[in-house]
Amino acid sequence: MDRDELLKRITVNPRVLVGKPTIRGMRISVEQVLDALAAGVPEAELLEDYPALEADDIRAALLYARDLVAAERVYPVDASVSA
Repeated sequence: MDRDELLKRITVNPRVLVGKPTIRGMRISVEQVLDALAAGVPEAELLEDYPALEADDIRAALLYARDLVAAERVYPVDASVSA
């Protein structure tokens, strides 16, 4: 599945989980998926715990997070300049 198709799996709807990015409009947020992966939950276990979730959904969540980080910009602030 290509990048654009994966990202279509991430949906934002103000009526679902207060507008948090979710997986295919379900009540499974990108944040939940990322939290589980960061906690060391294996993909197979995650798919077992959430039967509606698919492997491409996990890839989509990772790609979505990657794009957010890639868009982040950090600008140096000169602390010696007083306000």
